Amino acid sequence: MVTLAEVARRAKVTGATVSNVLRNPQKVKPETVERVMAAIRELGYRPNLTARALAQGRTSTLALMLSNIANPFYPEFVLAAEREARKRGYFLLVCNTDDDPAITRAYLDQIAGTLAAGVIVMNTDLAERELVEVAGRGAAVVLCMWEHVQPTRALPCVTVDFAAAGALAAGHLSELGHRKFGALVGEGSGGPQTVRVAGFESGLAARGHAAKSLVAARTRDSIEGGYEAAMTLLRKHSALTALFATNDLMAIGAMQAAADLGKRVPDDLSVIGITDIQLSHQFRPALTTVRFPTAEIAARSITLALEMVEGTAPAQEMYAVRGPELVVRESTGPAPPRRRG
Repeated sequence: MVTLAEVARRAKVTGATVSNVLRNPQKVKPETVERVMAAIRELGYRPNLTARALAQGRTSTLALMLSNIANPFYPEFVLAAEREARKRGYFLLVCNTDDDPAITRAYLDQIAGTLAAGVIVMNTDLAERELVEVAGRGAAVVLCMWEHVQPTRALPCVTVDFAAAGALAAGHLSELGHRKFGALVGEGSGGPQTVRVAGFESGLAARGHAAKSLVAARTRDSIEGGYEAAMTLLRKHSALTALFATNDLMAIGAMQAAADLGKRVPDDLSVIGITDIQLSHQFRPALTTVRFPTAEIAARSITLALEMVEGTAPAQEMYAVRGPELVVRESTGPAPPRRRG
């Protein structure tokens, strides 16, 4: 097995320099980094991660806890998070909990503070006090994309303004002349996405729409859930000309329901979602949505976790990234003339 000392001799540097290149390449001159990496490739060196963890007193692995890898948002998030972790010299362990609190607890018991120096926890059914206990065992715990976050939480959280996202959707539909709205409210492991709906309601009220202009249905946070809820609302409320879904998957399901009911999108019915997953612009008609800065959220979460591991991040703080952004595509248009007013 090739040793670190052999790499150092081949690159004509010290062993400490090789270690720095592997752990903190930004602190080493670029030409030295290239020389060391060339030696590593030539010799086929593979670092002994166990030995490194023992020497440093911590592992070079971070864990990302997510609720459902089948949701396209999460693979997109993982790609951005893994890229940032790798850039910082860390490995990312992805843990899919399948919306099961028992699986979440089992992962946390096994990896927090041992296999992983830090844990990024996305939507979960666990109470925050359980995660505080995990942090008490020596792991850096960062919450990410928790919708019902408060600035006084005991653990730091990287989040986005969910209410503002709903308000943007409301403003867009109102400006298009819509007056009868339906809302599809998703519910997953993080609970119902009610903050987005509250923002949508506030956005409508700010533009003079009465509360009775909006009807809502709760459903599963999925394409199938959106389809079923949209079928229910559209059959029961024939005057609806616009549907707001609290995420893109449900919005896509709503467009499928509209097609099955003989409604044209956007001529008869406008549909808008939230998130801007890749599928939203690949679907036809392409989905109008409110974009979350997914890559920025992922990178900030990784950075915060590593700052906590290294003891440089303040505790008990909420970290908000830049605001959501309206992305207008083909699924929204002016309200049908006969239904204006």
